[in-house]
Formats: sequence, C-alpha cells, structure tokens
Amino acid sequence: MMADYSKHSENELLSLLQGGNQQAFGVLYNRYKAPLYLHAFRMLQDDEEARDIVQELFSVIWARRESLKISTTFEGYLFSTIKNRILNFIAHRKVVDRYTKYLSTFVEEGISGEDERFVNRELLAIIQEEVAMLPPKMREVFEMSRYEGMSNKEIAARLGISDLTVKKQLNNAAKILKPKIGLCVALFLSQL
Repeated sequence: MMADYSKHSENELLSLLQGGNQQAFGVLYNRYKAPLYLHAFRMLQDDEEARDIVQELFSVIWARRESLKISTTFEGYLFSTIKNRILNFIAHRKVVDRYTKYLSTFVEEGISGEDERFVNRELLAIIQEEVAMLPPKMREVFEMSRYEGMSNKEIAARLGISDLTVKKQLNNAAKILKPKIGLCVALFLSQL
C-alpha cells in the first residue's frame, strides 16, 4: 500500500525527498509543476521550452536530492532557480542565434581558415559553459569521454561504475545539452 503524502508539509516532503522517497518527489512535482510552467511560459512564450525547463529543473532536483541546500522555502527555491535557468537559457539562445546566423553566412559566402578557427573556438566556449552546468557526476563522465577521449569501459573502470551507468550518464548529458545549444552541440558531437 502506498502512503498518501499529499497532505504533508513542504518541509516533510523535502526531508522525504532528500532520503530518496519517489512518492514525496512526485507530490512536490505535481504541486509545483503548473505554477512553474506558467511562470516559464510567460517569460519564454514557448510551450515546449517552458515544459522542458521545468522538467529539467525537477530532474536536477532529483539527481541532487541528497545534497540540496535550501535556505528559503522550497517554493521560493524553485521559483528563484527556474528564473535563473530561464535567464541563462535566454542568454544562451541569443548567443546560439547569433552564431547560427554567423554560420549561415559562412555557408552562403564560404569560410576562411581564420574565421573557421574563430567559430570553432566560440562554439567550444559555448559548449564548455553548458557542460559546466551539468550535474557533477554527469559532467565528469562527459568530460572524460569527450575531452579525454576515454571509452565507456575506461571511464567505468576509473570511476568504479558499470558501463551501463556511463552510457546512461552520456545519454542524459546529450539530452540536456542538445536542446540548450542545438546546432552548436550537433556540430561539436558530429566532429567526435
């Protein structure tokens, strides 16, 4: 029989969440997903992006549940965090849009060696910023794979985790990174 956590206080649910209780997490998710979505939609004016940013926030909360440090109310934490994520998303979207236009110009007019090196440096800088925002374990696995050129087996051996865990971490990193920086990640990953 499943416990009914719907009447639990925010603090009780948060304590259960930090202990890994999925039902408590589900109650918190259901309690806050709609207001967070409406807030995100008002700022982004895009249904899919608003849903994605809310989903990503809760994914990160679950991944970091044991180490969450919340100095305000959970609701205050959620709205502050989503506001920052939205502002980062908007800033990165502007950068990506600018470089997408820049790349389109090169496709139409051609690209010189110096310009290509500049574009590659800029794309890499954008990607590195996004990678730095991944959850710590996921970032470590991603960096070992992409920057150090290690195989899944090598990463698993070094970190003492399974190959499957490495593969899941890399897939999750790709799911987080691709929508955020779209074309930039696609170009970067296609060169690997």
